[in-house]
Amino acid sequence: MSDRQNEENYAAEHEDYALSPVPESARRGLFSMSAVMLGFTFFAASMWTGGTLGQGFKLWPDLFIVILGGNLILGVYGALLGYAAAKTNLSTHVLARYAFGRIGSKLPSTMLAVTQIGWFGVGVAMFAYPINKFMDIPNLPLIIGGGILMTYTVVIGFKAIEWLSVIAVPAILLLGCMSVSTAISDTEGGLEALLAFSPTENLTFAVGIALAVGSFISGATLTPDFVRYAKNRKVGVWATIIGFTFGNSLMFIFGAVGAAATGLSDIAEVLAQQGLLGAGIALLVLNIWTTNDNALYASGLGLANITGLKRVHLVVVAGAVGTILSDFLYNNFVSWLVFLSVSLPPIGGVIIADFYLRCKTNYAQPEDHQFKDINWAAMIAWVAAIAVSFASPDSGIFSVAPLNAIFTAIISYIVLYKVIYSDNTAGKSSVA
Repeated sequence: MSDRQNEENYAAEHEDYALSPVPESARRGLFSMSAVMLGFTFFAASMWTGGTLGQGFKLWPDLFIVILGGNLILGVYGALLGYAAAKTNLSTHVLARYAFGRIGSKLPSTMLAVTQIGWFGVGVAMFAYPINKFMDIPNLPLIIGGGILMTYTVVIGFKAIEWLSVIAVPAILLLGCMSVSTAISDTEGGLEALLAFSPTENLTFAVGIALAVGSFISGATLTPDFVRYAKNRKVGVWATIIGFTFGNSLMFIFGAVGAAATGLSDIAEVLAQQGLLGAGIALLVLNIWTTNDNALYASGLGLANITGLKRVHLVVVAGAVGTILSDFLYNNFVSWLVFLSVSLPPIGGVIIADFYLRCKTNYAQPEDHQFKDINWAAMIAWVAAIAVSFASPDSGIFSVAPLNAIFTAIISYIVLYKVIYSDNTAGKSSVA
């Protein structure tokens, strides 16, 4: 086999088309894409958010309205990005080149990569601490072992994430249903009593939807990194809707029912109290592993856009950094990661505005496209959206800060582009 063939095989197996469109031969159908998106949205933190919501709303109908409303917003936002990815077969970071410019895209890619490496490190610690607590296994080997395993599956690439999701998604569904069933049977009065549960805190619908949306909207911004593998646009959109509207809603419901029955928002502790310790650990491991792999995978794509280096090498470095710093990140960095996450939704807003409103869903192939170095309309719109996000009120209809940021990014980008750049370039995909 020639050196060129070896190089092409290596790229196909390990680089996962980090900076180029996914070829038709590598694209997946609805079952595969739905498994990946469900693995992505089956997130331990969503269960904890569900637990918080379960202590602030009656399960029926109030909580279901909040969960459905929040995840419909996430589903629409993710589906818009998913459609763009499925049509172009490009990652978030390459789409950002069209919207932000060749050099300009490196800044959002940096923010996305750093944030996802940080969350990967936090996830490794979230994996280790409960096992240490329940099984008295030292943290250090758990952190190292967990970090290595999670990094290894990402090194293999999308194929390994797909396999893991196909195994993990049914298992998490089964374990979550076991928890709900146990909660109903252990509660005096059964389901009727749980539905009549009086919340210990009073949360408004606006605050509840803000919590539901905010818990995963930074992750939804990375939808194109996975949906670019969709066989067609319909598969991409439906897989995204299934992942966010169905999958994320289930995580909230599992957490909320457990919280209503036990008074605990941590799903691992809920299962342990229900006598399902082994199930709780299995759910925790699978839940964190699938989401952490997606975070590290996305960070590798971002680093490839920044540096132009091989994705597989960047993933190893990113995984090592996240693992080494996991304990520090978990104990000192979560608030900073939340701060960084505020910067992510406007990136999606700018991409949506550029793809749908300016270019009318028509992007030329990357090799045929004349990229701007920096699209200043995108950069200014991004900063304005972040400012609006921080200025959002704590309550009321405008309290969903990420949503405010997305709409601000969309509107300000279109206005700024028309002001800054000549009208004769608007709508032409050959210039970004």
